[in-house]
Amino acid sequence: MRMNFHRVLTAAIAGAMLLCSGLLQAAQTYKMDTAGSHAFIQFKIQHLGYSWLLGRFNTFEGEFVLDEANVQNSKVNVTIDVASVDSNHGERDKHLRGKDFFDVSQFPKATFVSTKIEKTGDKTAKITGDFTLKGVTKPVTLDAVYVGGGKDPWGGYRQGFEATTQLRLKDFGIDYNLGPASEVVDIYISVEGIRQ
Repeated sequence: MRMNFHRVLTAAIAGAMLLCSGLLQAAQTYKMDTAGSHAFIQFKIQHLGYSWLLGRFNTFEGEFVLDEANVQNSKVNVTIDVASVDSNHGERDKHLRGKDFFDVSQFPKATFVSTKIEKTGDKTAKITGDFTLKGVTKPVTLDAVYVGGGKDPWGGYRQGFEATTQLRLKDFGIDYNLGPASEVVDIYISVEGIRQ
């Protein structure tokens, strides 16, 4: 009887340890790999309704907590240096940094902090969060797609996602008249995170 009790107790302890280990590993934090240029925040907006103007933000940082077993418990936060806007045209970028657009001297940072994540498919999710730009905070929903994950050649572990959304400029206090075709900007995000 004592032998059976010992076996049961040992099995119970082992099971508890495995359970705790699984719980500890359920949610992992990943830092966005901006240092290695494996993360991008890009935008696209129509110019006069005749063509597309493309650009990006060169400087930002962020992290995400990924709970693969319970995706709804995952989190994302990003901080963008708005002055790093780059549309491949110096004079235009100076204008974008000014009061007509981002007013970076008064509002140097933009932020996104997730408030809800909803899994919509095997590799898709909707990430809703508070986006702050030019001192205005509004809810924004990203349509996210899981790209892939695994070990890297340097002994680390990575996960990658891409996401898209649209923003109305006037919602964030940008009311410079670019014409009706240019009221909405398309946002494309691609991030590769390194497990911490």
